[in-house]
Amino acid sequence: MKKKYDVYGMGNALVDIVTEVNDQFLEKYNVEKGLMTLVEEERQFELMNAINLPNADKKCGGSAANTIIAASQFGGNCFYNCKVSNDEMGDFYLKDLKENGVDTNLQEGSREEGITGKCLVMTTPDANRTMNTFLGISTTFSKEQVDASKIKDSSYLYIEGYLITSENGQEAMKYAKKIAEDSGTKVALTFSDPSMVKYFKEPMQQVVGASVDLLFCNEEEAMLFTGESTLNEAREELKKVAKRFAITMGENGATIFDGDTFIDIEPYEVKAVDTNGAGDMFAGAFLYGITNGHSYAEAGKIASLASSKIVSRFGPRLELHEAKEILSHLFEN
Repeated sequence: MKKKYDVYGMGNALVDIVTEVNDQFLEKYNVEKGLMTLVEEERQFELMNAINLPNADKKCGGSAANTIIAASQFGGNCFYNCKVSNDEMGDFYLKDLKENGVDTNLQEGSREEGITGKCLVMTTPDANRTMNTFLGISTTFSKEQVDASKIKDSSYLYIEGYLITSENGQEAMKYAKKIAEDSGTKVALTFSDPSMVKYFKEPMQQVVGASVDLLFCNEEEAMLFTGESTLNEAREELKKVAKRFAITMGENGATIFDGDTFIDIEPYEVKAVDTNGAGDMFAGAFLYGITNGHSYAEAGKIASLASSKIVSRFGPRLELHEAKEILSHLFEN
């Protein structure tokens, strides 16, 4: 019997504020380029005040939220598990999830006092994205927010690697993974960012445990996690901890291991202006594909085309009609 949800996602709920800066700005304010850095709210305000933020684009985000919304836009039934406060940003977050057809544990009147997390996404002219994140109330996300019944009624549990930065987040990841494993729900995990593997490798290894059903990472994360110096060596090592995996390689496409063989996914040539959300989109489109009758190769094509559209504009989202057009282009004669 088909389960109600294709994907149950869990992660840090952040309102993404996407804007443009140059390398000189990053140098002046001592911002480490190309990484996600956790900051205090005062530091985030300092940077926001230094940028012309009227030009910023605001969306409900966080890595897993972007992935879940992507899967929903393609036609998947999805649930997103997170934590926001009862402030204005929290209201915005809940409204945006609902408008994108995603079910959630967030309810009107049941959210706690606090500050909803925000992620300042700074895009440079070379299409690189640098994130300074104030987690706010999402730092208190714990296994108390995990909905066991919804995990059991999902084909996949999708866990965001950014949760690894707090002990309660680690506990929630392990708790949700065990519920999934005990109920026949497959477990997908994304490393999210090289810094999560670099600075939290041991707890990440504990969450991965004996294995996960599906792992998403980029080539840098794959090598950092395995300790290997080449991608070919890293992907052989990943077979020991993931039954299947997808490694994204930017302009070189992606490589997917379907449990038996490696599948090379060709890239679509585009002029990249913003890489923010490309990996999240890849995961969301791919998860939609494999939970809705497509092969791993077909799901890889959907994910590659969707990601190419994301990097060619600002922001981590497609328009709803674009998701439908991608499926029509690939699978309708």
